[in-house]
Amino acid sequence: MNNWLNRHFGKAWMAVTFLFLYMPLFFMVVFSFNSTRQDAEFTGLSLRWYEALMHDTKIVEGFWLSVKVATAAGVASAVLATFAAFVLVRYRRFVGRTLFSGMVNAPLVMPEVVIGLSLLLLMVGVQNALGWPERGMLTIVLGHTLLGMAYGMVVVQSRLLEMNRAIEEAAMDLGAKPYQVFFLITMPNILQAIFAAYLLAFTLSFDDVVISEFLSGPGVNTLPQVIFGYARRGINPTIYAAATLLIVSVTLVVIGYSVWVARQTRRREREIAAATRAELVALQSS
Repeated sequence: MNNWLNRHFGKAWMAVTFLFLYMPLFFMVVFSFNSTRQDAEFTGLSLRWYEALMHDTKIVEGFWLSVKVATAAGVASAVLATFAAFVLVRYRRFVGRTLFSGMVNAPLVMPEVVIGLSLLLLMVGVQNALGWPERGMLTIVLGHTLLGMAYGMVVVQSRLLEMNRAIEEAAMDLGAKPYQVFFLITMPNILQAIFAAYLLAFTLSFDDVVISEFLSGPGVNTLPQVIFGYARRGINPTIYAAATLLIVSVTLVVIGYSVWVARQTRRREREIAAATRAELVALQSS
């Protein structure tokens, strides 16, 4: 009995964990094809809720707004996270480094409701003083960028810490300027981490409700806000259909990213092996 537990306990525990995580998603996908509005009994297969989804202007408009907001916030977060991580890793000593590091990491531990409320007060104050910006897509992008930058910086920072600095030092010894070293040496080596930071920020932005609620204006609602509003008014299987399409889209993106990372890793390993063989041949011939 003990031997059986030792062999199968880990697998059983993993299976239970996956069931706990993904069983709700499975039921939601199944009931998105339900022929009636019943959420406790599956009465038959139907695509009526997907058809209703295509004609629901609030969900469609919210989806495209979420895509635009998440894309803009993802790009801005990845760029700012890259520069922030580079400063913290490559420049160990400068005035205000501790304060800068603490401020950049603060959104990681700060409740989103606090972040949203503080950003709302800031935007209202700026609008009263300058008359701009109106609460809407721009303010949501700014709020999501603040959150996404903090998470993206962790990803890029970990990659920079693993990177061999000898490559950068060799480039500077050969006369390369700092900006050339960054864009020609450092950037290609951390490109995967930057893309991962973008995907993380995109996902956080697309999924966010709290900050969007504080910073959105009249008639400007992201998809999570629309879904949350529908859920508060009662069961609407159209939400299940929208969530199912999101799950499929995210799954395809994750699979595509994993394949791309695997190919890049294999290509880098082949290049390193080829360079090593060339160096060995050169040493043997000499």
